[in-house]
Amino acid sequence: MDSTIDLAKPSKAEQKVAMESYEALAEVLERLHTENPEIEIEETKEKIRVPVKFLKLLAQILKETSQGRPISIVPIATEMTTQAAADLLGCSRPHLVKLLEAGEINHVKIGKHRRVKFEDVLAYKKRMKEQQQELLIKIMNADEESGLYDT
Repeated sequence: MDSTIDLAKPSKAEQKVAMESYEALAEVLERLHTENPEIEIEETKEKIRVPVKFLKLLAQILKETSQGRPISIVPIATEMTTQAAADLLGCSRPHLVKLLEAGEINHVKIGKHRRVKFEDVLAYKKRMKEQQQELLIKIMNADEESGLYDT
């Protein structure tokens, strides 16, 4: 699979086809009773078995595309540069390097370069989101206890 993917926004024509395809696929998925249904490519008359979970993934891709959102599929074990990981987290590369050196995110060092796994960056992002939610709840509770909110 090509790792260089053009993440351009889908054209209006692509969005329209994606919406039509999504609606048709979503309807078909509701009626499926097998885990590996067979689909047929009308143009070539070839039949292909596809696991239902991948057809559901295709439906999600079509739905997002129909709304004009570009899609990227990244294998979970993909290694990233520190700059790509920083971009994903929305922080600077030096800040990310500090997180790596502090052991907040697993990484490997190849020569002078650090590499991080996509899944490790997502796990860190999820942990940070959970911590933020906990802190917001504590702040809201403290504000309520001190009478800052009317009930």
